[in-house]
Amino acid sequence: MGIAGTSAATTPYREPCPLLRAAARAMGGILVAVFATVWLAACDDPKPADKGSIADRKESAVKPADPVPERRRIALVMKTLTNPFFIEMERGARVAEAELGIELLVKTAAQETSIEQQVAIVEELIRQQVDAIVIAPGDSVKLIPVLKRAQAAGLAVVNIDNRLDAEFAQKVGMARVPFISVDNENGAYLAGMVLAENVSVPTKAAIIEGIRSAANAEARKAGALRAFAANPAITVVAQESADWKIDEAYDVAKSMFEREPGISLLFCANDMMALGAARYIQEAGRRDVRIAGYDALNDAVEAVKSGALVATIDQQAGRQGYLGVTYANRMLSREQVPLETMVEVRVITARPERP
Repeated sequence: MGIAGTSAATTPYREPCPLLRAAARAMGGILVAVFATVWLAACDDPKPADKGSIADRKESAVKPADPVPERRRIALVMKTLTNPFFIEMERGARVAEAELGIELLVKTAAQETSIEQQVAIVEELIRQQVDAIVIAPGDSVKLIPVLKRAQAAGLAVVNIDNRLDAEFAQKVGMARVPFISVDNENGAYLAGMVLAENVSVPTKAAIIEGIRSAANAEARKAGALRAFAANPAITVVAQESADWKIDEAYDVAKSMFEREPGISLLFCANDMMALGAARYIQEAGRRDVRIAGYDALNDAVEAVKSGALVATIDQQAGRQGYLGVTYANRMLSREQVPLETMVEVRVITARPERP
């Protein structure tokens, strides 16, 4: 049985109202006009003659980034890191590295006597094309030829701590370089004067030297000799080198005192040697020997406090390292730097600091 409904198949057709037909004709005209406008707009080029497209404008807005400049590479070449003096020098150089935004490369030889190794280090730095070298040379002459080659390769060179031999440098045609250090002769003189004070009876003195081809070692020996010579009661009876080393100084002191047991004043050209000599003196049970060192290492300062040493000289190793890197960076910027800078020395004794 079917159900009556209103589907299209069964709905009878009815003629549209005349009013509706008129409205449809009017709407059709409007739609034609709209479609024509859209078509013309699509066919027309919307890009003005003097402006780029959206894509063009985006490309021009995003400019290539400027290349990030490479940090300057400055090498600090020292004699060794077995001596705390050079550890302090590196600390000062690291402060300059942080302040200046450069890259610091620290290179050292195995020992203070490893001169050929220092030469090889400089040669390698030339091959690596670093920008500058700050060097505390182990020898005042033997490093000059390779440093001349560094200059020829365009590297800035700064000399710290131990002075390069100016006469030999001029002879081989090396350009002058800035030098940063202390007045080693005066520093040793001040230490020697501490040893010599209040000496009024005939007294024997001795000196343990550094590397004899190093200008700073010779200057310190000269300063100690000048201080001893200022007191007519003092006679220098022995001078030997221990090459800056603590163990060698122990052996040198032992042989000295076996030959000259009457020695009671001993100047050592650095603290490492002073500590080695002091160890022998203590083991020998000698309480009548006054020893002075040079460098103000922490162990030496403690030895001054305990009475094992009577004095040491602070030559501000950190300051030398800091200035060396700073000068090198200024040279790379074509700035003028002093050819010679003397850092102040300070006498360290168990008494308040001497002026």
